[in-house]
Amino acid sequence: MKKAIIFDLDGVIVDTAKYHYLAWRKIALDLGFDFSEAQNEMLKGVSRVQSLEFLLESGQVTLSQSEKERLLCEKNEHYLSLISHMDETELLEGIPALLRALRTHQIPFALGSASKNARLILDALHLTDWFTAIVDGNEVTQAKPDPEVFLKAAQKLGYQPVDCIVIEDSQAGIQAANAVGMTSVGIGSKEVLYESKFLLENTAQLTYEFLKEL
Repeated sequence: MKKAIIFDLDGVIVDTAKYHYLAWRKIALDLGFDFSEAQNEMLKGVSRVQSLEFLLESGQVTLSQSEKERLLCEKNEHYLSLISHMDETELLEGIPALLRALRTHQIPFALGSASKNARLILDALHLTDWFTAIVDGNEVTQAKPDPEVFLKAAQKLGYQPVDCIVIEDSQAGIQAANAVGMTSVGIGSKEVLYESKFLLENTAQLTYEFLKEL
């Protein structure tokens, strides 16, 4: 393989979407309205600030900037309390075997995630040292579908964008990868990820053999 791999975190390495959902729903309930799992799907790959704006819009709630900042802190504190109990058992199916194979064959791989808590999650999963490079929400100013996070990951890996394979579960992430000529592999449904160059139903199908064929 002459390509490098860039992984998203949520929904690809581990499923933290459920914890994000619980944290956002708590904020919504505190504001007096409910927030569904279907609505939460729209937050995949979206920054925390943009997610709050979507939440407030869905509940038709208007707040001052200071109130928004307070809610962002509350959401993050609740989320951090939830993920603090994570461990390796929460890695998605097929991921441990894939990462081992990539290491064995000396294929460089990076994390390209909008999450500002990405390193904390990788630490909990004992995976931080496995990645050749890590780019998270603390290092970028533009959220997906802007490709900034992937471009920085490619730069850290020392690869051109065209020589990178991006593994994503969000529409915004697929669009970001496609925008700079990276090979996008979607994990999920074709109804959402129809723009991905390759599509897999789940991470169990994401094998070293599959990536080698690309």
